[in-house]
Amino acid sequence: MNAIDPVTLAVIQNGLQQVCNEMDLAFVRAAFSPVISEALDRSDGIYHRDNGELIAQGELGLPVFVGTMQFSTQAVIERVKTLGVALDEGDVFIVNDPYLGGTHLMDVKFVKPFFYRGKLWCWLANTGHWPDTGGMVPGGFSANATEVEQEGLRLPPVKLFKKGVLDAEILSIILSNIRIADQRIGDIKAQAAALAIGERRLAALLDRYGADTVDAAIVELRARAAQRMRVRIASIPDGTYDGEAFVDSDGVVDEPLLINMKITKQGTGLTFDMSGSSPPCRGPMNSVIATTKSSIYLAMKHIFPEVPINAGTFEPLAIIEPEGTFLYAHYPRPVSGCAAEVSQRIAEAVFCALTHAIPDQLFAAPAGSSGNLALGGHDPKRKRSYVMYVISGGGYGGNPRGDGLSNGCSTIGISKTTPIEVMEQYYPVLFEEYSLHEGSGGAGEHRGGFGVNYTIRLRRGDARASMVMDHGRTGPLGALGGADGGVNKVRIERGATSYVPPHLSKDQDIQMQPGDRIYVSTPGGGGYGDPFKREPQRVAQDVVRGYYTSAQAEALFGVRLGADGSVDSKRTEALRKRS
Repeated sequence: MNAIDPVTLAVIQNGLQQVCNEMDLAFVRAAFSPVISEALDRSDGIYHRDNGELIAQGELGLPVFVGTMQFSTQAVIERVKTLGVALDEGDVFIVNDPYLGGTHLMDVKFVKPFFYRGKLWCWLANTGHWPDTGGMVPGGFSANATEVEQEGLRLPPVKLFKKGVLDAEILSIILSNIRIADQRIGDIKAQAAALAIGERRLAALLDRYGADTVDAAIVELRARAAQRMRVRIASIPDGTYDGEAFVDSDGVVDEPLLINMKITKQGTGLTFDMSGSSPPCRGPMNSVIATTKSSIYLAMKHIFPEVPINAGTFEPLAIIEPEGTFLYAHYPRPVSGCAAEVSQRIAEAVFCALTHAIPDQLFAAPAGSSGNLALGGHDPKRKRSYVMYVISGGGYGGNPRGDGLSNGCSTIGISKTTPIEVMEQYYPVLFEEYSLHEGSGGAGEHRGGFGVNYTIRLRRGDARASMVMDHGRTGPLGALGGADGGVNKVRIERGATSYVPPHLSKDQDIQMQPGDRIYVSTPGGGGYGDPFKREPQRVAQDVVRGYYTSAQAEALFGVRLGADGSVDSKRTEALRKRS
């Protein structure tokens, strides 16, 4: 077959991307759960018919699902081959087993064989974060779980739809084991509808260009992505670079967990070795291998964002599987914190290591926490139970070109905080504060961005609060002399008593009554470069805006301000010389 001309190749590449984008949009618009419809915690993609490798993923999907959906699709393919499962048009597999290419149990995958003119042509898959899949606590974020069964219902790959018909028996098993089951029907139908949209759009693309041409384009696009990643890697000096990051605790044992990252660059390839990391932990901060690998993939995409995403992007990245550490969880280790928290620590360790190699292309650590907070209870006014899931933003790290973004989404996703008006409409809560976490941006020549403060008051009914967050013990790392960002803070006010979780960022089953409040402050980003090199006028401007106090300006940046807020140049110069 003749080579594909560049125009046709570009059109097919964008066509495959558009199929995924339309699946994403259909999923969001039809979903019942605010965490999907408003916070965008979902993703859709196209995967190879034989090996499950990634062909395309929606631009609107969570980056952490790039690798994990590939692995879960491969798990379905393996199950089909091993058990001799027949495939028919309209079949849809459901799977959330973390150890079969997953994340945590709340990320539920649908995987569908796509047939074109009677032949299996590829697999379509998506992931949606269900607000609850059962388990010890509403929302699934059990900070004290010591085995996966305590976290919720675990599903191996099974056909939920058979020839397009929803299996009522399997559905009844699922709904009998989760909270707020009536709302999950809407999410299930939305998830399936998104895949149906993908079928129609992909069939139209194949009708236009022919299956053989699109197949050839996919092979070429994969090769080009690998080549572009190798070119970017070649710009990194050869050598071995060390980085590390810490998880506050596992939620059970109050000791930090170390991620020891050793990256070796040789030629046009990178090798990632995490074998020096902490051993498996008792609590839910273990990471399954699919999430561990995906975390490295997304970290490299952060560093080289111009490289397109498909299986070729990952080809130059060799990952030594970290057996014997908490980054390679086996059954029955609990894993609820792996996707939302540990994944971000892994990415942070990659950033930390490569800052030594290519400082002009890196940045200080971002907030690195999804701020997972779940509140479950019964609303007596509406006479129904609920599970509210809150994702919160934080500060990005400073970078060679400027200050970090404030209240940005997490490292692993594009998920945003559900609008507070929506949450107040759905649930018996009132947000009494939503503001910048002033002072949380790490000091630097380019300071970190700021996290946020929010306060939730329970208006009526009893409820239980649980959270799995991070960076409560240490803030996001600064780079090249920059200071670390501010830490995550949680406090619960119950009447006249104030409660701070012993593990700072993790706890579960906190009983709440009407009038009780939850106070959360999310981390700021790390600072980049020497804080004493920051332009004094910019420090003064930050003080005027309320980002820092005058005392902080002097202590952190060596800038003395006068009574009118202007820079005292002589005293500032003297302060900076003394240090």
